[in-house]
Amino acid sequence: MYQSPYAPVGQWFRQPLESLHCRPPAPLLAWLLHPGSLTAALRQLSANRFRVQVLDQRWAQPNLEERRELGLRNRQLALVREVLLYGNDTPWVYARSVLPEQTLRGPARQLRHLDSRPLGELLFSEPGIRRDPIVLNRQRRNPQCALPELAGESELAWGRRSTFWLHRRPLLVAETFLQAFDPDCPPMAGRQPGRGQNT
Repeated sequence: MYQSPYAPVGQWFRQPLESLHCRPPAPLLAWLLHPGSLTAALRQLSANRFRVQVLDQRWAQPNLEERRELGLRNRQLALVREVLLYGNDTPWVYARSVLPEQTLRGPARQLRHLDSRPLGELLFSEPGIRRDPIVLNRQRRNPQCALPELAGESELAWGRRSTFWLHRRPLLVAETFLQAFDPDCPPMAGRQPGRGQNT
């Protein structure tokens, strides 16, 4: 049975990060707080040697904390999608997206069938997309997950998360930066979504 490779350690925080008792390295912090498309930035960093590997995608009940963030009732299902984002043939980022069923109606139905297409690329192509502030957390490796692609990963990694509003309906995207991701430059500037609102 599939096991998610990471889970958040505790609360999610905006800056300042003093309450976490540690800070990510400065080069990584720039990526964690990058407001533009992570997909586009990774494509540029890898000179377009970028791809997506789908680990799992199924209708499931999100965890309690995700349900609270999205305003879902206990028995409501969502499309939970977990992928690895590769740059230069190396897994750089683990991403988990939670897309409630009501969000995937109407024009957003295309998101039900992403296959190996990056979700971020489609989200940032939407003119009306809105994004709530990015929050940060440490992610802990799940010892029950035996994915060979993540063998040798550290017990803890830095992650970020934000709620997007697509046609005024929410979806949640969390991204964990793996130890092979060691950027020597900040992400490129690019198109940024508007500030989120649940109206």
